[in-house]
Amino acid sequence: MEIQRIDLDPPGDLLAGLHAAFLAALAELPGPRMSLPVFTAMVARGFPGDMREAWAVVEDGRVVAGYGLGLPTTDNTHLGVVRSLVVVPERRRRGLGRALVAHAADRARTVGRRLLQAETPSKDPADGFARAMGFTPSLGEARRVFDLRTADRSRLERMLAAAEPYASGYRLEQWAGPAGPELHADLALLMEGMNDAPQADDIEDMTWDAERIRVMEAMDAEFAQQTYSMIARRAADGAVAGYTRIYVDRAEPDGWGRQADTVVLGEHRGHRLGLVLKLANLLWFGEMEPEVERIITWNATSNSHMLAINEAMGFELLDEWCEWQREIHPTTG
Repeated sequence: MEIQRIDLDPPGDLLAGLHAAFLAALAELPGPRMSLPVFTAMVARGFPGDMREAWAVVEDGRVVAGYGLGLPTTDNTHLGVVRSLVVVPERRRRGLGRALVAHAADRARTVGRRLLQAETPSKDPADGFARAMGFTPSLGEARRVFDLRTADRSRLERMLAAAEPYASGYRLEQWAGPAGPELHADLALLMEGMNDAPQADDIEDMTWDAERIRVMEAMDAEFAQQTYSMIARRAADGAVAGYTRIYVDRAEPDGWGRQADTVVLGEHRGHRLGLVLKLANLLWFGEMEPEVERIITWNATSNSHMLAINEAMGFELLDEWCEWQREIHPTTG
């Protein structure tokens, strides 16, 4: 068996083959499919400045297994993040998965990383495989879905009207598509606030600046992601206070939207801004994207505040996932 490196500059047929293997491996999971542009952004590009690798096992001209490896360079430089390690169903239980994990650990160790991170669905064979490969669970996550087809819009409007008086000292701003340069510094400050959210063990805070935001906004457009965003500002001085965003994958929308980060900065909490932002953006999104039927969101299972907001809005549990970690010091193999 040969594990060969995929050329990511530019991504070509091998990466498309890994994407096809990914879809085959996860075909039975609920939720939206991941289009090739989104897969390419995740595996080949990642956060600005990250190093990226991808590897594949090819049999008879077809990718039957492989993985991506993210290697942060701005923060968390001790980390190697395994992305989309998959084996197509008909080639499982033949040692390919074990070989890929060993290869990923060796690659991460070679560039000086000491911790390998991966993610799997919970209560899935991948759960037992991760444990067998020496990983330990570090963070529980859950996916929840809001069904726009059955949602009571008037109920959401009443919820928003009831919450707005608590946020009377703030105003909302909305935009579709990439944020303009005048918003980049504000968005960097807001994304720094995401460091307050629960995260896995031994993970450092991410650092953000206007340039990192600029690159991320350009990537959304490059990889066919239509975004609908909203921020809250304190009316008295214009200070940015909170943010939320919903995505639509233009390459393969298939009736799904994706709720992205929602954050309220610490000094502005206690005004129900998280609820106001999410409700107002969801209602606007529904008007702008009438073909979207469902919205999916991810949350740490320990993030009780955001879970309470989502459940009050009507998001329902779809499934649970787990983040895993494995030390890869030279002495541990």
